[in-house]
Amino acid sequence: MSVSALYDEKIELLIDGEWCQGSDGASEVLENPATGEALATVPHASDADLARALEAAQRGFKVWKSMTAQARYVIMMKAAELIEARKQQIGRILTLENGKPLAEAVPEVQFAADATRWYAEEGKRAYGRVVPARMPNVRQLVLKEPVGPVAAFAAWNFPASNVIRKISGALGAGCSIIIKPAEETPGTAVAMARCFQEAGLPAGVLNVVFGVPAHVSEVLLASPIPKAVTLTGSTAVGKVLQGLAARTLKRCTMELGGHAPVIVHGDADLDLATRTLVAFKFRNAGQVCTSPTRFFVHEALYQPFVERFVELASVLKVGNGLEPGIQMGPMIARRRLAVMEELVGDAVAKGAELKLGGRRIGNQGHFFTPTVLADVPETAAIMSSEPFGPIAPITPFADFDDVIARANALPYGLASFVFTRSGALAARTEEALDAGLVGVNHMAVSTPETPFGGVNESGYGSESGIEGLDAFLRTKFVTELAAL
Repeated sequence: MSVSALYDEKIELLIDGEWCQGSDGASEVLENPATGEALATVPHASDADLARALEAAQRGFKVWKSMTAQARYVIMMKAAELIEARKQQIGRILTLENGKPLAEAVPEVQFAADATRWYAEEGKRAYGRVVPARMPNVRQLVLKEPVGPVAAFAAWNFPASNVIRKISGALGAGCSIIIKPAEETPGTAVAMARCFQEAGLPAGVLNVVFGVPAHVSEVLLASPIPKAVTLTGSTAVGKVLQGLAARTLKRCTMELGGHAPVIVHGDADLDLATRTLVAFKFRNAGQVCTSPTRFFVHEALYQPFVERFVELASVLKVGNGLEPGIQMGPMIARRRLAVMEELVGDAVAKGAELKLGGRRIGNQGHFFTPTVLADVPETAAIMSSEPFGPIAPITPFADFDDVIARANALPYGLASFVFTRSGALAARTEEALDAGLVGVNHMAVSTPETPFGGVNESGYGSESGIEGLDAFLRTKFVTELAAL
């Protein structure tokens, strides 16, 4: 196999503080989605490797939990410094394996450094409380303590931020962790894990494994060692993992799929709305769980909105994310191109108008044109199935109650977005939307210090913010009667 010389990360497993290959030699090839070129070989952990990782996480938890929050803080801050110092190098690895432009990849790595710092700080504030007792000479304490070893599974679309939320959240709370990053984007996670190791993280506190996802999750979740499970992935996978976790009553945090509505009211700033939505819709080729995927535009603004949206989307520069000026990269895999074509074909057959794109680009890599569909009926598959790609289906609305009913009609509830100049209308819409995240006149619904999570079939629990730390903590009540 000829491996790209541009890819400078060796993919290895991290078990009990040691980097290694899988003990049975199983592996898979990592490909660049922009070129189809082989980048590296991804080792698979054998059952024996997974057993070692579980035992290491159990030992590592005892060591890490016994350290003071300040001592953990020092190591995490050092890791954050290393991640930030290497963000250009890690960002290049991210672009090679994921495809997104460097202009998106490098800030994502910076997010990883920022999130690590935030969790390092917040770990020192895992406060309990004293509850006044009803009886004399009794002291009542509510304590927060780390839940235990964590099993974590991360998706490929954000190779840095998906992984770091789990690693830094667990470490900040005092937990050890076994993380299985996506096999499509392993190098970003490995590069960041090396930063934690170099920062002085004790052996066994962080373990990184790869393999066939269904098998790895079955083995890890069958063990009584992990006490919590955290997943960023699809709703279907979340339901499977929740079922596996239920066998041993592991705590779960599920960040699952979405199908985000965006409501553009008739009084919205047209230029702000179209520029913001085009930039965010085609970020990472639309492969974002919070990407706007159902566009409801008031009929008073509908025609100019569609025209301006198409105009802006038509000049986006699509190509290899390593090239200067690229604004959109490839899909993650060739199979996704056929899915895009099917969604477009179905929508057009049911009456939608194809205003832009709708086709794959070239024969090398997995590129699909930025695509805009207008007058999309509710019966089109794309209005109920998350496209996870660069397709914007737009449809008009006239009535507030009707558009809210349409926005809330699906079982998902991750992100939603609103554009309006009216504070009162914004507040009314925010309250009516059934979602865990609502952005008004902008799309920044994910920062290290704010909770990120959905409702309904988009999952439960939050990452980031104090809620993200709390996901890795459990509550202990202590009541003491003073000696008389």
